[in-house]
Amino acid sequence: MEKVEICAEESCKGERLDKWICSLMPEMSRNMLQKLIDEGAVTIDGKPAAKNYRLRGGEKAEITLPEPEPLNVLPQNIPITIVYEDDQLLVVNKPKGMVVHPAAGNSDGTLVNALLYHCDGRLSSINGVIRPGIVHRIDKNTSGLLIVAKTDSAHNFLAEQIKAHSFTREYQAICCGRFKQLTGTVDAPIGRSKYDRKKMCVTELNSKNAVTHYQVLEELGQYTLVKFNLETGRTHQIRVHCAHIGHPVLGDDVYGKAFKGLEGQCLHAKKIGFIHPNGEYMEFDSELPQYFVDILNRLRS
Repeated sequence: MEKVEICAEESCKGERLDKWICSLMPEMSRNMLQKLIDEGAVTIDGKPAAKNYRLRGGEKAEITLPEPEPLNVLPQNIPITIVYEDDQLLVVNKPKGMVVHPAAGNSDGTLVNALLYHCDGRLSSINGVIRPGIVHRIDKNTSGLLIVAKTDSAHNFLAEQIKAHSFTREYQAICCGRFKQLTGTVDAPIGRSKYDRKKMCVTELNSKNAVTHYQVLEELGQYTLVKFNLETGRTHQIRVHCAHIGHPVLGDDVYGKAFKGLEGQCLHAKKIGFIHPNGEYMEFDSELPQYFVDILNRLRS
């Protein structure tokens, strides 16, 4: 069983325990958490907690998570674009609108379903039956390159590079507004929003450091084409950092606002570089997808 430890900041004083934990763990429903509390699987400073417990600030909560129930994730013959493949890994160019792995509301039709068919089930098992082969992810409405591991040894080798922030990860996005500086760095920690558990935000509360480097490529009236290089890889990092500095990604209806004719954010994972388990550095670049080009041409005209 997995154990998760989180610490309550002083600013959490007076908040209900179950509401606070759910705000930091959006994958967990309030009913599921209350069941765990009733079973004694949640402790505060080492002692079983009550679900109506009010935080004092400074406590350490430990949640013992049950083993996940096995799900039947089936191979599906879904076309995918393979940029590179060998017996240890493959690089995929994911289209906009495709979910990476099954989750609530997306039980099939995902990249994982397509990979299981393409690879005949030969994928790493590090992340279990739901995310076989998935070393890192990109959002449903973000297009672009990601690496998939076929073996556990390749998965661990690649995961160490991600942990050491040694991957090359370059994105391009169209952002709202005009940047005052042509280059810059956003160094701001990201954590779960305490007001909306489905969103991330820049916060010092139960957060992780996040660093994004940017370079303006082209000004498009009241919009800007920007290149981003990730030093870290937090959930929604580019989208959160762009919104934080007042330049949300175009079409991002979570951290900005929708844009007519565009489904979700205009963000593409364009380049990825890594050391292959054989010791060779490999780098792949992808063309901007048609939806992105169409928006660029629309703004240029």
